[in-house]
Amino acid sequence: MKICKVLKPLVSTNRIPGFEHKHLQVVQDGSAQLVAVDAVGSIPGDWVICVGSSAAREAAGSKEYPSDLTIVGIIDDWDPDAGL
Repeated sequence: MKICKVLKPLVSTNRIPGFEHKHLQVVQDGSAQLVAVDAVGSIPGDWVICVGSSAAREAAGSKEYPSDLTIVGIIDDWDPDAGL
């Protein structure tokens, strides 16, 4: 699992069958920007929990989805700059 910050929605009008209605978000993971399937309805500015690999496909709704990153939770309260 990863903690990422949602930056903005990603709009893609042409998609493979069965993937048409999944929301996509651009997320920040450290210095990298990635695209994640949004399974929970996050909005820009949210800190989220993401899963990858086969867990991402399952969380997106099917083992057949070509997702390698899926948002599975919105973090209610977390300060990334606070000490551990």
